[in-house]
Amino acid sequence: MPRKTHTEKRDRRGGTRRGYGETRIQRPKPKIDFTADALDFKNITLLRQFVTDQGRILPRKYTALPAHYQRRLNRAIKRARQMLLMK
Repeated sequence: MPRKTHTEKRDRRGGTRRGYGETRIQRPKPKIDFTADALDFKNITLLRQFVTDQGRILPRKYTALPAHYQRRLNRAIKRARQMLLMK
């Protein structure tokens, strides 16, 4: 007997999967109007824009920064935490 093929993928609960962007709430993207020199661990007002209320660093998908800026941002936030300038 041939297998039945499904046109829609089903998840474990038996429901159909929805597209990735449909179920998630989009975060507002911060405006990028700074230079690479402004990404410094002492510039806390800028760094707080890229951290959630719980203190997590926003991923590149939300920040829309180039990869080298995101790496500098992560380094600056971690240094600011180490110096006890940020939580």
